[in-house]
Amino acid sequence: MEARNLRVSDAEREHVGELLQRAVGQGMLSLGEFTERMDTALAAKTRGELNAVLVDLPGVQLSPEYLPAPDPVHVPPPVPHSVQHPPLPHSPHPPVPPGLPPHAAPQTVVKGRMSSVDRSGRWTVPPELLVDSKMSNVSLDFTRAVMSTQVVHLTIDDYCSSISLTVPPEATADINGIETIGATASSKVRTGPPYGPLHLVVHGKVRFGTVNVRYPLGTTIRRMFGRG
Repeated sequence: MEARNLRVSDAEREHVGELLQRAVGQGMLSLGEFTERMDTALAAKTRGELNAVLVDLPGVQLSPEYLPAPDPVHVPPPVPHSVQHPPLPHSPHPPVPPGLPPHAAPQTVVKGRMSSVDRSGRWTVPPELLVDSKMSNVSLDFTRAVMSTQVVHLTIDDYCSSISLTVPPEATADINGIETIGATASSKVRTGPPYGPLHLVVHGKVRFGTVNVRYPLGTTIRRMFGRG
């Protein structure tokens, strides 16, 4: 059996996922590319399938026998011989949006594995945010958060989690980009063009989980009595 056809373990998939996350933090991959490659990595059965998501990333050296079978017409040049996946150069923080001091580097990736994850209060929200969760309870409260942009793009890559998104009373949201597989996605927030403090655009994939977008408790009642 060829080396590229050897089966991979969950630990190897997790290691490749960490390399992809570092690539996002260093601006090598967009969040969309990260989500697509993570789907491929999680579904990979062999070394060749798993390593295919790393071949174009600087700093990652792969042995040719562990790469996917080359195209019979176009044979890529050989890469340095190494079976190891050396870590990418470490960056202490993801890129900081213009106008924010270096110490205010945003939390670009919110990750949960069989855990509870909460973001609330005066936390810094970057223009693009990724929720990477499995069997977790994730709560993101934007009501007092510090926004670097009015429009925030939130990408979800989830398996079997409950995700709650609370937005300010004048915010709007769009969840039409969410793909659900045995899951539910609901919003009690106004849609439409951005006009308030936040317009949240949610997209990505939810598998056997739930996503709820809502205003803080009591917002509807306050509006009925002209107090909000």
